[in-house]
Amino acid sequence: MTWSEMQPLLSQACSETLSMVLWSTLIAVVVGLPLGILLVLTDRGGLLQNVVANKVIGQIVNVGRSMPFIILMVALMTFTRWVTGTTIGTTAAIVPLAIGGIPFFARLVETAVREVDHGLVEAVQSMGGNTWTIVRKVLVPEALPSLIASTTTTVIALIGYSAMAGTVGGGGLGDLAVRYGYQRFETQLMWITVAILAVVISLIQFAGDFAARSLHSRGARSGPAPALRLLKAKEPAAADVSKVA
Repeated sequence: MTWSEMQPLLSQACSETLSMVLWSTLIAVVVGLPLGILLVLTDRGGLLQNVVANKVIGQIVNVGRSMPFIILMVALMTFTRWVTGTTIGTTAAIVPLAIGGIPFFARLVETAVREVDHGLVEAVQSMGGNTWTIVRKVLVPEALPSLIASTTTTVIALIGYSAMAGTVGGGGLGDLAVRYGYQRFETQLMWITVAILAVVISLIQFAGDFAARSLHSRGARSGPAPALRLLKAKEPAAADVSKVA
C-alpha cells in the first residue's frame, strides 16, 4: 500500500480517535469530578460524613474500575444501543469509553483532593464558609495541578481504550491497525499507526505535565491560599482593637 493510499485512511482514523477520546474525556471529567469530591466529603471525618453513601459510591467506582474494558463494552451493548441506536461506530464507542473513564477519573480526583491541606479547610470553616464554598474556593483550586495531571492520565488511558474499541467496530486507529495492519498483512501501516499513537500520547503527556507544573509554580509564588490571607489580614485588626481597649 502506497502513502497516497494510506493518508486518507490515517486521516479518517485519527479524526475518529480524536472524536471518541474528546467526548468520552469530557463526560468522564464532568461526572467523575463531583463523584471523586463526593467520595472525600462523605468519608469519615468529611464535611458531609455519610458512611453508607460513601461505601455505596466506593463500591460502584471499584466495580467500574475492576472490569476489563473489552468486557465492559460487551456488557453495555444493550445500553449503548438504547442511547445511540447502534453498537458499532465512533458514536457508539463513546458510551463505554465514557462509562469506563468515569470511575477511573473519580479515583484520581479523590486522591488529588485528599492531598489538600486540611488546615485550609478549617480556616474557611472558621470564617463561616459552607461546604460549597470550601469545595469551590479551597478543594478544587488547591488540587488543580493534580487534577490536570489526573485528566492527562485519563486521556492517555482512554486513547488505549479507544484502540481496543476499534477491534470490535468502534473505528479509529485501533480499527485501522487491525483491519489493514493485521488482517490484510499491511505491516507498514500498522507500525505507522503505532508511531502516531506514541507521538500523540507523548505530546499529551508533555502538555499535561507542563500545565500542571505551571499551575503548581504559580500557586507557590502566590503564597498562602486566599482564605488564609484573609484570616491573617484580620489578625492585625484584632490586635489594634485590643490595644485601644
